[in-house]
Amino acid sequence: MCSNSQKYYKSMFKNHPDVVNVKELQLMLGGISKKLAYHLLQNTIIKSVKIGRQYKIAKADIILYLTEKNCS
Repeated sequence: MCSNSQKYYKSMFKNHPDVVNVKELQLMLGGISKKLAYHLLQNTIIKSVKIGRQYKIAKADIILYLTEKNCS
């Protein structure tokens, strides 16, 4: 995680738990479609863990996805 991501972790998505599901991911990314959310997860664009049939996504990985363009 770059230093920008660490800085944003304390301020972004305060009302969301540290680990979210696909529905919460959709909301956190501005109401994206379910199809796009699954595309991001299945192609490891956003890191996740699949437990049974459910994806679990760390809030830190969502923030990293949103801020990684600034880390280069």
